[in-house]
Amino acid sequence: MFDPVIAPSGTLLGLLQRGRGDGTLHALTAPRAEALAALNHCVLHDPRHDWQVENRSLYYARLFLDLRGELDEIERHLFAPDDILETDESRTGLALAVLGHLASYGRRDALALLRRYAAYGTNWAWALDELALRDDDAGLRALAVPVLARFPSTPEGDAELAAAVRDAFEPRPWRLWADDPREGIAARVRAAGERGSFDRWQRQLTPTGPRPGWSVQAVFDWAQQGIERGALLHVPAARCLTAVAGPDDRPAIVEAARSGNDGARCTALRYLAAAQDPAALDLIQAAVDSPSRLVVDAAVDAFERMRSVAAVERARRWAGRPDVLGAAAGRMLACRGGTQDSHLVLAALREAVRGDGPDAPTLGTLVDGTGRLGIVCAAPVLRHIYRETASSHLRGRAARALAATDPSFAAGFAVECLWDCEESTREIAARHAETGDVRVVEQLRRLASDPAEEAEVQTAVRSRIGPDASAV
Repeated sequence: MFDPVIAPSGTLLGLLQRGRGDGTLHALTAPRAEALAALNHCVLHDPRHDWQVENRSLYYARLFLDLRGELDEIERHLFAPDDILETDESRTGLALAVLGHLASYGRRDALALLRRYAAYGTNWAWALDELALRDDDAGLRALAVPVLARFPSTPEGDAELAAAVRDAFEPRPWRLWADDPREGIAARVRAAGERGSFDRWQRQLTPTGPRPGWSVQAVFDWAQQGIERGALLHVPAARCLTAVAGPDDRPAIVEAARSGNDGARCTALRYLAAAQDPAALDLIQAAVDSPSRLVVDAAVDAFERMRSVAAVERARRWAGRPDVLGAAAGRMLACRGGTQDSHLVLAALREAVRGDGPDAPTLGTLVDGTGRLGIVCAAPVLRHIYRETASSHLRGRAARALAATDPSFAAGFAVECLWDCEESTREIAARHAETGDVRVVEQLRRLASDPAEEAEVQTAVRSRIGPDASAV
């Protein structure tokens, strides 16, 4: 999947792509055709850089309901010829998730579209998972024949079916089909389930990797073999060292951290840092000059995981470095520094935004640190990140930091956060948004009564509008 193209933050499309609350508020006042066009564009072209930590489906589904949007564009997208040619689930996953939420709100057309796609679409497993949460038993049983027809009655087809049953995110349809009164269906699903269980049992009996009695050098060799296969194993290898290494092995481990091959060096650095070895910090500093990116990344990661006072003191010395170690030092101080380190954390935050923009990977930790340390003068930078970042996850962290540093948050960004795509951001807003705006009161009540809303958000809302609350 290519990185999505994100429109400017001041446009309706840009707001909706980011999942900002202002996107919903602007869409509801824009011409309906324009708002639906922008909404469909977002649903059909997933704007998220990382769908595992960013939410959009409930946000878009709620806006579909508010705009009384039709599903014609989604239907054409799901059943386009590209569905056969482009099998990556990222092409249709967001659209299917939106349909799932619409079905839970009672949209029968969304439920029918999900059923049809589960029967005939390429990303059928995702659609089936959505239906497992929303459809009734009769609707799911009707899908048994078209789904099983995807798997021919051959050894290869049976193996694929067993894998599908074993890896299903929602097992409810398969359990229904295992008890289906049609014996041919029930027998085949039961056999597939038994085979999947047997496969798991076999893998547990034949594990790969370290064995009891391994030496330190054997662990290093295993880590290097992983790199040669394209697998990074230095993290589990470092845990193995904890089990096999004794006091007499320290010189060999220190030497491996200084001059070993990539696998040994990464493993040794991780082990020494975790053990708070007195040589670890100097070895990490030397490793940052390595020509191997693997070693540099392993050294920085090992440093950021250290918890010792010595590591924090070294971070204060390294914070001004114009390299990855200086950036890591800033993140270390954001997580574990004291108020005396506020100027260093703020400098690291500003440098990250200047150098890599509002979506820099390092920003999350620095943003959290400004909130933790209560750096009030960081509020302008945090507001810039909040507005411009394409990551709704990072925007939520910025909102949390603003709640701790910006006196204007409650009457400003907190209001729009009530409509944000991230439940954690809505929870922050529910606790802080000023209720002088009638829209805030109405939205709080809507969130409190919405069965699709997360429990944490509703708890926060009820703390504001419950019988003992005086805010509303």
